[in-house]
Amino acid sequence: MRFTPTFLDEIKARLPVSEVVRRRVKLQKAGREWKGLSPFNQEKSPSFFVNDQKMAWFDFSSGRNGNVFDFVMETEGLSFPEAVERLAAEAGLSLPTDTPEIRERERVRASLHDVLDMAAQFFEQQLQAQVGARARGYLADRGLGPAVQKQFRIGYSPNERYALRDHLAGKGATRDQMIEAGLLVHGEDIAVPYDRFRDRVMFPICDRSGKVIAFGGRALDKEVSAKYLNSPETPLFHKGSVVYNHHNARKAAHERGGVIAVEGYVDVISMTVAGFPQVVAPLGTALTPDQCELLWRMAEEPVLCFDGDRAGRKAAYRAIDTALPLIGPGKSLRFAFLPDGQDPDDLARTGGHQGIADVLGGAKPLVDVLWTRETEAAPLDTPERRAALERRLTELINGIRDETLRRYYRDEIRSRLDALSGRPSGGGYRGGGGGQGGAQRRAQPGGGRFGRGGAFQTPPSYTASPPSVSASLTRSRMFSGSGGVPRREAEILLNLLNHPGLLAQHAEDLAEIELVGRETQKMRAALVALASESFADHVELRMALDRSGLQQAREAIEIAVQPIVWALKPDAAENDASEVLRQALALHRRARALHRELKSAEIALGEDANEQNLAKLREIQAELSGIEGREAAVEGFGLSSGRQGQSL
Repeated sequence: MRFTPTFLDEIKARLPVSEVVRRRVKLQKAGREWKGLSPFNQEKSPSFFVNDQKMAWFDFSSGRNGNVFDFVMETEGLSFPEAVERLAAEAGLSLPTDTPEIRERERVRASLHDVLDMAAQFFEQQLQAQVGARARGYLADRGLGPAVQKQFRIGYSPNERYALRDHLAGKGATRDQMIEAGLLVHGEDIAVPYDRFRDRVMFPICDRSGKVIAFGGRALDKEVSAKYLNSPETPLFHKGSVVYNHHNARKAAHERGGVIAVEGYVDVISMTVAGFPQVVAPLGTALTPDQCELLWRMAEEPVLCFDGDRAGRKAAYRAIDTALPLIGPGKSLRFAFLPDGQDPDDLARTGGHQGIADVLGGAKPLVDVLWTRETEAAPLDTPERRAALERRLTELINGIRDETLRRYYRDEIRSRLDALSGRPSGGGYRGGGGGQGGAQRRAQPGGGRFGRGGAFQTPPSYTASPPSVSASLTRSRMFSGSGGVPRREAEILLNLLNHPGLLAQHAEDLAEIELVGRETQKMRAALVALASESFADHVELRMALDRSGLQQAREAIEIAVQPIVWALKPDAAENDASEVLRQALALHRRARALHRELKSAEIALGEDANEQNLAKLREIQAELSGIEGREAAVEGFGLSSGRQGQSL
């Protein structure tokens, strides 16, 4: 089977080399790398090193090195296709089918890279030509001279409707290629497609290898409604999965042991000029889970450096909600807030390297910013309001998937709540400024909490914390699981594991549903790949999965569904199991859709706290709560047929 470069890159991006290697080599942290004893030679001193940033391993005792595929091939005696198949299942990816359509798609991707690179060259030439004088003046005012312009391939798009189109056409690019690359505006009501970017300073956006995949354009005309304009989604560009300057920051982050995320293109460039090349930026959106994973592959504790104004704090608070379910040991965030009214570009030009270093040195851990957000969200001058604070924090902490870290967060927040209420602390972890003393210091007037004589003072302004899913719902079967495996996802997969006869008819449903658990994604990929095969019973299917290295994922799924409802057991009638599976799939799809709607509603309410937005959010919450009751009915399905519907 032929595997496309895109597919292989996706596997490497999802599976850190250290995660695969440590199954055979005991690894220890060594600076920004991992080290261990060679798996190929007997030795007493470690000579085997893993570098996740470079996606590579090095064995100096044997002279071998390679990527994650090479390691599996070398240590397990697998062929390249077998190694790819094994790792794709672990990464939660379905194997591609080598078809003429896929080969054509890869050819198109390669041609789009060529078209986008030609566009970048055109924009660079226009910046240095007479037509780019105004753009050069803008960049000079921002302290971005010719050397920096060349380093970041900054360009200018002329204020003409067909300048880029005609230039690329002269180079052999077709209209369809330009449209597919996001360079032309087109539509049924547009007779002649025209240039998307006009009269803008152009910033090429590159993938991790440095290839141009999109553009961001900054308008020079103040009257233009969209100050910044990004390329649309294309076969090469998915905005939520990319960060600006990733290809440059990867090496710098490895060398310096950290990475910084700021809000804009110019912020990235200015901080690089000031001596901080390990800087990236999301592309005009709130930080996404995929972008968090990109940052964590560069450093264990990325620093999010936001403006010190209200908008900057809102951006930081949204990042908390995105990151909380994903954090774990070696995966967290720190937050550095700039002086009010300044952005990183301002600070770089006024304070230089030392000014930035001072701000970054004061970066706060995630738990501190979470505490600040929730304690400033509403007055805390009555027992009821303090109880509401405790409930909000409990719900948020319950969303942390890593069990150990969740326990430490509970201890830390408990000690702060005790101090806030004047109760003796019940003990527990006190790291990160916790404990009674730390919480009392946060409760002083400087923190906007208690005034002279202990009287509570409401902060003059705050960012409202939008309501979230109820505590009872987060404890329900829909959300609960073991070891970070969502129970509902585990129930769907366990049903298929115990009833292989359902696999073929539900393979398409299984491939399409949205799963968030790492183990469930791995199992889903394996089951979809096996859907065309026949198995005598569930035991034979389990043996096939275990031989593929999925025993750990299977056991995690089985543990998550304890106690197990009768319809999921192997001896349940297949008709009953099929009905429960059908309903579970439908409920799962609706629940995931509601979660996306809930997030949008929370953002809308935070930006405009009106009655209409609040009513919409409550409507979504009510439907989510209703799903809990319907799930209970599904789990009790079959009572009328004499079966025991309760969980056993």
